[in-house]
Amino acid sequence: MSSATVASPDPAGGSTTGTRRRLPTQARSRERVERILDATSELVLSDGVEGLTTRSIAERAELPVASLYQYFSDKEAVLLALCERDMAEMDDQVALDLAAAAERGEITLATLVETSMRAFVAVYHRRPAFMQIWMRGRTNSAIYDYGRHHNKRIAANLLAFADDAGLIAPGAFTPDELSAIAGLAVELGDRAFQLAFEHDPQGDTFLVEQAIEVVTAYLGRIDVAG
Repeated sequence: MSSATVASPDPAGGSTTGTRRRLPTQARSRERVERILDATSELVLSDGVEGLTTRSIAERAELPVASLYQYFSDKEAVLLALCERDMAEMDDQVALDLAAAAERGEITLATLVETSMRAFVAVYHRRPAFMQIWMRGRTNSAIYDYGRHHNKRIAANLLAFADDAGLIAPGAFTPDELSAIAGLAVELGDRAFQLAFEHDPQGDTFLVEQAIEVVTAYLGRIDVAG
């Protein structure tokens, strides 16, 4: 299932904000970074993205502000790292759930869409601060660029998975057209989930179901069974 694994994308380059000073290598440093990210997540839920400061993050993590600055240049860098962590968890969940579905012999294009989208929802429930950051924190250009890159990577990998599984009707579209269709499907799902989770960290169940139906119906145009 190598082509189906939704690998975490490389951080988007070229941004002047959200710069991480150094990557933690020792266990103690990794534990500190996780404390910083968890504290940030808690503060986003309680105070919102706009209320964050590096000092409030450090106080919640019970660390000196100087320790935070060892790893992150500013609060925007912390938010980007939090998005990176949570998106990587989403990718892992998608890969695990698709592997389980494949082992059960349940892979169709419709089940691929539903399995992938419900995997994302499961992580949204575990990481409720993520959607607030994604919707309200995208004035941070690094977060915006990272999310766009992530969506493109998901689209490419899921398209490869569908192709390997023989789920795509042959000859109906060129490779470039298939890539565009997959990319649009991911963007549709992303936007629909933003609406579903805009006011409720658990998401509007009706809108989640509608999102799955919309993306599934759209991809019916490339479905070998369609």
